[in-house]
Formats: sequence, C-alpha cells, structure tokens
Amino acid sequence: MRFFSRKMSRRTIMQALIALPALSLFRKLPDADPDAIVEINGWILKRSDLA
Repeated sequence: MRFFSRKMSRRTIMQALIALPALSLFRKLPDADPDAIVEINGWILKRSDLA
C-alpha cells in the first residue's frame, strides 16, 4: 500500500474510488424476458405484470 500512496496522492485515490460506482451507469443492462417468472416478497408473478 505504501508503494501506491507514494505514487498517487490521497486526492487521486479518493477520486478513483468515487468514480467506480459511476462506471456502472455505463454498463449495458441485460434485456429481461417479459414472460419470465419472478418471486417478489413470496408472490410468484410474471415480469410483465410488474411494469
């Protein structure tokens, strides 16, 4: 860890940690099958019923 802290400032490390959750916004979400069966709070429903 000392190796990284010498090369990068604390501010740079914090900016990188803050940017990680933002990267998940750019991922393509998988297409959900509208006829798929899902369980929510003990209820068995078709995904199309939820929309």
